[in-house]
Amino acid sequence: MSSKFPCRICAAPVQEFFDFGRQPLSDAFLAPDADLSQEFFFRLAVGVCTSCTMVQLMEEVPRDRMFHEEYPYFSSGSAFMREHFENLAKQLLADELTADDPFIVELGCNDGVMLKAIADHGVRHLGVEPSASVADVAAAKGIRVRTAFFEESTAQQVRAEDGPADVIYAANTLCHIPYMASILAGVRALLKPTGVFVFEDPYLGDIVERSSFDQIYDEHFYFFTARSVQEMARRNGLELVDVERLTVHGGEVRYFLAPAGQRTPSPAVAALIAEEERRKLSDLATLEAFGASVQKIREDLVALLTKLRDEGRTVVGYGATAKSATVTNLCGIGPDLVPFVCDTTPAKQGRLSPGTHIPVKTPEAFSADYPDYALLFAWNHAEEIMAKEQEFRASGGKWILYVPTVHVV
Repeated sequence: MSSKFPCRICAAPVQEFFDFGRQPLSDAFLAPDADLSQEFFFRLAVGVCTSCTMVQLMEEVPRDRMFHEEYPYFSSGSAFMREHFENLAKQLLADELTADDPFIVELGCNDGVMLKAIADHGVRHLGVEPSASVADVAAAKGIRVRTAFFEESTAQQVRAEDGPADVIYAANTLCHIPYMASILAGVRALLKPTGVFVFEDPYLGDIVERSSFDQIYDEHFYFFTARSVQEMARRNGLELVDVERLTVHGGEVRYFLAPAGQRTPSPAVAALIAEEERRKLSDLATLEAFGASVQKIREDLVALLTKLRDEGRTVVGYGATAKSATVTNLCGIGPDLVPFVCDTTPAKQGRLSPGTHIPVKTPEAFSADYPDYALLFAWNHAEEIMAKEQEFRASGGKWILYVPTVHVV
């Protein structure tokens, strides 16, 4: 296997280590009467740069196919995530937004859940969000939003209108964007010399440790480590000055980048990089072993679902997540094994899941006639979901999970 593209960070060769095969757009839920022959597919494969160690997709999906006016994900959908973002806002207000008339810009602000907490303190802010559907929700909350993709030209326009930023923030956004040089040039153009760029994304170390392969899908182009982020920052006039491990979304890291030479790096940076080196996290052998564990999960999950179907047991999906597209399409899980998946997102209800065309229904369809088993695609919210669905458990229902291995609880 070889690289189709050079590394998007440093142009060195990228060595492919796993191929998920033909995959659809993870958030392209289809109308029941859609022309299925027009559905978009691409090859989802992942590789590691032989120089800067950045793990990345081998093929890029055009951004306007993924992020548009019908984008169906809303950050406020989880109470746990709302609390997460509100706590972050408090941290930024206390540590970084302390100058006279501070200004914060959020890239990919989604429905404004974090910026609302900032705005409530009277702090100047701006969200830059390319998906009009979620940007409109943020604007309705009183958040200042620019509906656009962030790049160097956007940053220059914002600076001309609003002045330089004390903080630029992005959550589960930076890993989506292949054109990193333009993003980081924009960060440099917009940030004060004393400012900080804070972003949080899924951590490769947790993905490998937990075999959480469904974190790999079209919207996630990069899979960061402290080492690869440090190198990415260095090549773009910035410096990694702090890292913070997070438990959200199955394991993330919050990275803090500052203009080179402006801040003293925290000991946490060197500690995390040393841990990655001990684990040989970016070694091809480690990543190929991860691929082997994915194959085992695939085999075990299909075997379990097939066995349950043949025994006459009922199984439905829970959470029509973007991640579930990788699972269902890799495993070939369609309506014959999982007749429907329930989800709280109105934009997904009444539609068909990408690629495998499993009907998406409301949560009421789940509780109206509890199944024997629920396949939990939204496993990263397992605690919150299981606490909410205690009646399902009381009825004798069981949960099927596949991270880090296929198991029933």
